[in-house]
Amino acid sequence: MESKAQEQTLVLIKPDALKNSLTGYVLSLLSEVHSGLRFAGAKIVHVERMLAEEHYAEHRGKVFYPPLLDYIMGLAHYPDEPHKRRVIALVYRGPDAVQKIRDIVGPTNPHVAREKKPGCIRALGTIVPVQDAAGNVIGERMDNLIHASATNEDAEREIKLWFRPNDIPPAMRAYPVEASDAHYYFRDGKLLTTHEPESIFLLAPGKVAWSSDLQTLRLLARGLPAPGSLETVAAKYLINEQS
Repeated sequence: MESKAQEQTLVLIKPDALKNSLTGYVLSLLSEVHSGLRFAGAKIVHVERMLAEEHYAEHRGKVFYPPLLDYIMGLAHYPDEPHKRRVIALVYRGPDAVQKIRDIVGPTNPHVAREKKPGCIRALGTIVPVQDAAGNVIGERMDNLIHASATNEDAEREIKLWFRPNDIPPAMRAYPVEASDAHYYFRDGKLLTTHEPESIFLLAPGKVAWSSDLQTLRLLARGLPAPGSLETVAAKYLINEQS
């Protein structure tokens, strides 16, 4: 993990912010002038279901989990326009990065944000009722425009989920990397070390990956328990490579 002077944090500008043309406003509030932080990485992501499920893994089984996936995947705001479904993923770097971004973003609930911290980014969000098939309200979804890592531990997990090492300049990488010494492929939720029809390429010898990802892949390839899941590793290497 990074020292306090070189913290990193993940920010996601969500589909509702993009649809409401708030990207420029959000970026201006997060700029170096206001935060003292700098970009370490940036990308536009078409969010596939595997990535959405891994990002919101802590909410599996909750009533708002399926609507939450539709939200981050862009299905809620662009049901008939798949070409507009996207998220802007950013890594910010600098002293106290996690807390600085959280302060600018504001409380998770937009209603609370408007009451307790007017002027913060999430004060412009809204809350949408979640209904079952019969039209009964069974919960709510917070369209709060932006995601920001809550802790340094969350930041590491989330940055490694949304970014490959090569998405971030070498001097700005916060976490250990190493070169793969084997081929790895993914098909139907299974890890393969040789190419098979319809398998998807993940890594080849010499390709740089997060050290924690390679540890997981090496153990799984041997049929051993691993510290991470295959889905968590595969999700990032398949970003923008699936239809």
